[in-house]
Parts: sequence; C-alpha cells; structure tokens
Amino acid sequence: MKPFSAIILLLFMMATAQAQQAASSKKFTLVIHGGAGTILKKNMTPEKEQAYQLALNNALQAGYTILTKGGTALDAVEAAVRLMEDSPLFNAGKGAVFTNEGKNELDASIMDGKNLGAGAVASVTTIRNPITAARAVMEKSQHVMMVGSGAEKFAQQQGLELVDPSYFYTEERWQGLLKVRAQDPDSVALDHGNKSTSMLKQPGNRDDKYGTVGAVALDQHGNLAAATSTGGMTNKKFGRIGDAPIIGAGTYANNATCAVSCTGWGEFFIRLSVAKTVSDLIEYKGLSVQAATNDLIHKKVPALGGDGGLIAVDKSGNVAMPFNTEGMYRGYIKQDGKAVVQIYKE
Repeated sequence: MKPFSAIILLLFMMATAQAQQAASSKKFTLVIHGGAGTILKKNMTPEKEQAYQLALNNALQAGYTILTKGGTALDAVEAAVRLMEDSPLFNAGKGAVFTNEGKNELDASIMDGKNLGAGAVASVTTIRNPITAARAVMEKSQHVMMVGSGAEKFAQQQGLELVDPSYFYTEERWQGLLKVRAQDPDSVALDHGNKSTSMLKQPGNRDDKYGTVGAVALDQHGNLAAATSTGGMTNKKFGRIGDAPIIGAGTYANNATCAVSCTGWGEFFIRLSVAKTVSDLIEYKGLSVQAATNDLIHKKVPALGGDGGLIAVDKSGNVAMPFNTEGMYRGYIKQDGKAVVQIYKE
C-alpha cells in the first residue's frame, strides 16, 4: 500500500472511531414506575421483593436496548410498559385490579414530545396491551382517546392482540376486591338498585386507589416520550376513569420541557392537571424538573388531600421520582447502562 493511501485509510478509520464514540456518548435516559402506595419492607417477603426488582430491571433493559441502538423514546417507553403490563405484579394489564362488578377495566395513554402527538384508551377489557392500543390511536386515527367497545373494535382492526377477559384474572387481585367489599358491604348492593349513599364513602384502604405503571424517556435524538397504563381503582364503580389515560393529568411529554408519568389517587391528579402543570412550571417559571415535581407531589397534591407520585425526565436527561407515600416501585437507566431500582423510601 502506498504511503498516501495508508494515510487516507488511517484518517478514515480515525474519523469512523470518533463518529462511533460521539454516537455512543449521546445522552439518553429511561425512567419507569410500577405504582406508589404503602410499600413497606416489613410487609414484603424476600422472594416478592426480588420478583419486583427483577420485573423492574427487565422493563429498564427492554427500553435501554432500544435507546442504546439509537431507537426512539416512544419505542422505549412502549416496550418498558408492555413488559410491566404482562407481569401480574403490577396493577396494569395482567395484574389489573377488579371493579365492583368483578371485571378488569384497563386504561392507558402515550405521548410523543416531538410533535405533541397523543393517544389513549379507557375502560377496555379485551386488549392484552392497552399501551400499544393507545399508541395506535395516536398514530393511526384522528382522535386522542377511545373508550370501551369502540376502542376494542379499533384495536382489532389494527391487528392488535385481543384476549378473553379471563386472561387478566389473578387470585391476589380477586381477593383484594373481596377484602374491600367486606370493608364497604353496601358497595355490592349499589349495583342492584340500592339507593344507599355509600358511594360517597372513602375506601377504607387508600392503597385501593393506587397501582399504575409508567415510563418516560429521552432518546439520543433529543426527543421525549411518556406512557402510562393502569387497571384503575379496586372496587371502582359507575365507569370510573382516573388520571392515567388523560393527557395532561397522568401523562405528558413536550421536547421543550419534560416527560411525565403519574401514579396515585387519580381524582386529585386530574383536578390539578399534574403532568402538564409540571411542564408549565418548567416552561413558564423556569423551575428545574426536581423543583417542579416536588411542588406538585409534596405541596399541591397533598394540600387537596391526595397522594401518590410521579416520574419525570427533562430535555437534558435530568431525572425526578418524587412520591409522598411510603414507597414507589421505580427505577432509571442512562447511557452508561447502570440500572438503578428502588422500592422504599431511601
């Protein structure tokens, strides 16, 4: 090889190596949650704690694999949430709680920070992965939210996997419904014409309202995305829908600010438009993602009587995971590949 050709080859190899190094050094972040509530170490067996840690790690790795290859934040959050929907450990998909009527009704939403595209489904009973149905609504329809049988018909048209409602049954969640019914015996009679005012009662166990999974991500291209999925509230009645499928309440993403996914007492997150308010505090007041999320979770939400938590990542990759309950299943992973998983207050 002539010296000149060797120099050209060497320069080409150096440029290629530099380009690869630059690509691998681009920032990306994935954050997930599996619900907030009274999660205490003293109530957790070592086996169950290990199962939760494994499930959270698997969800992180699913999204990380996509992001490290230059994939989109949207693909990463969908992949992470799908894994949690398929796990009976979380109140979403396979592990969804039961309504007063003994059904599993599922809600989910997703948002693309690049163009503010959004999609959601609510009160569905036969869609295996509601988060994928929410994405289909966003990308393949003119709408933002579809509910009930209409959403299921749309999902079928899009070739999504439908299952018999019995797929979502888990014995632990069924026993949870029976326990709540025992605490509020009038709740069953309500569905049989009883004019009791027990619908106004607060559930005896605040954790009956919690349990949601979610993911937020920043990809190498600087795009943000958020996704949230839930089975809702144990013993919920009258077609109740919480914050999870409502864009701006339980889910929000905007490349100019942040991506947010919430978990907690949905009625309060709806009233405060928590996810969008976090974005607004960053955009209009110049707050950091940590300060903005703390303002909602540690001040505004509890001031109204609600509780819960959220996860967020801003456009620079900064992470926030505040909660005002005893614990929140949560974790994050960045471009260095080091996964962090936490359950309790630490």
